[in-house]
Amino acid sequence: MVTCNYYKILDITPTATQGQIKQAYRRLVKLFHPDTNTDIADHDSIIRINEAYEVLGDPQRRKSYDYYQLNQNSQNYRKTSQDYQNHHTRGKDVDEHLQKWLNQVYKPVNKIIIQILKPLKSEIDNLAADPFDDQLLESFQDYLEISRGLLKKAHNLFSSQPNPSNFAGVAAHLYYCLNQVSDGIEDLELFTLNYDDSYLHTGQELFRIAGRLRQEAQVAIKQIL
Repeated sequence: MVTCNYYKILDITPTATQGQIKQAYRRLVKLFHPDTNTDIADHDSIIRINEAYEVLGDPQRRKSYDYYQLNQNSQNYRKTSQDYQNHHTRGKDVDEHLQKWLNQVYKPVNKIIIQILKPLKSEIDNLAADPFDDQLLESFQDYLEISRGLLKKAHNLFSSQPNPSNFAGVAAHLYYCLNQVSDGIEDLELFTLNYDDSYLHTGQELFRIAGRLRQEAQVAIKQIL
């Protein structure tokens, strides 16, 4: 069972790219290795760093780790939600803070996610007519650029307010949804650079995961309200 925060061990954020993860790993290994820095050499730290990189450095293992963390947050949310409902009646006791977070964070972020995810199928269908056509490729790249702008706006909205403890699980779903969208855009962009279909398929899969997480957040909201 995973108990460590591997992102914290590598001193990176959960939105870090695979390249940033590799850079952080190399920097920390060099920092704690006895051959390069005898003053702060730490064998236990090296073990933890290697363990973190073995998971986060592998995209598939990283996905499993992130999903586990999401489930842990969701379990905490369900417990908090149940405690809340035991002491309050439904609907009437949703306080001002909860309503503010719903209206100013959850709803606009949810709307932005839909704006990014929904056009993907038609964009790929258009590109499939001739992936090497400059005009079609440029149109697809425009979609990715617009999606990046929307994603940045969503991240800003998400971090603009602390989420209420009652909505910890909802916030966790949104957080990981945005991460999947970010990684998906990165893979789709890589496809436009080298025409490797594996990047296209991975990008689509990451968007599908994001869509599922968005739906799970909606279900969680309904359970609370």
